[in-house]
Amino acid sequence: MSDEILGDRGKALEEMFFAQESENLRKALQEKEEVRDKKEALSATSGINDDAVLEQLVALDIRSDTLAALSLIPLVEVAWADGTMDDSERSAILSAAEDSGISDESAALLDGWLVTQPGSEVLSAWKDYVSALTSTMDTAARDKLEQELLGRARTVAESAGGFLGIGTISPEEEDKLEELARAFS
Repeated sequence: MSDEILGDRGKALEEMFFAQESENLRKALQEKEEVRDKKEALSATSGINDDAVLEQLVALDIRSDTLAALSLIPLVEVAWADGTMDDSERSAILSAAEDSGISDESAALLDGWLVTQPGSEVLSAWKDYVSALTSTMDTAARDKLEQELLGRARTVAESAGGFLGIGTISPEEEDKLEELARAFS
């Protein structure tokens, strides 16, 4: 009889152990899926495809709507660098936003910035945010994020200048690109 009780308790203990292990595995799988979903949303919003950068952004709890604004501000700032936004700059920004899968909420914010130049507090907040964000990233991820964000801004700057809108960046736009780049160092 005592062997039977001992066996029953052993089985109960074993079942509890495996139930806990199953729960732990389920939670780990769920967390993996959440990370994957967050990375996909960040990639769709920002256009960033580098997995290491996305991993770090997820680890820092950066949301796709936050990153959308983060990725749009350099574009808008460069376009307004000379005090006006021309049609080619507007088109380049809208194209970049569409390519990045910008959400409706971010698009509404962007629409306002295309009509009225954002105040200096927007750029100041962007610089502070980028500085804080990149201080937590490794060098390769920081460099990749800088390339992604400022590369699109340079495309907007190039859209307005030169022959047929190709190739020349105004001194004001170049100054703005340099100012934006300093936030990463």
